[in-house]
Amino acid sequence: MTAVEPRLTLITRPGCHLCEVAREAIGRVAAVTGDRWTEVDVTGDLELERDYGDRLPVVLLDGREHGYWRVEEERLLRDLTAPRG
Repeated sequence: MTAVEPRLTLITRPGCHLCEVAREAIGRVAAVTGDRWTEVDVTGDLELERDYGDRLPVVLLDGREHGYWRVEEERLLRDLTAPRG
């Protein structure tokens, strides 16, 4: 059996207050849905820094940008629990 990639990715950097808040929000949502999530630090990754550096934190759902700066918990919960087609 292969491991399933987490549907949620939180893109952050150390020392980012909004990233801390987003981490807590993602944790709350994941606790409800049972989804796993991962965190990616942009530090030292020029491509990620270029793509997301001025908008951190960024939430990706299934590899696509779901939002940035603030986690919209209700919308994220709804999108995680919606049937995938």
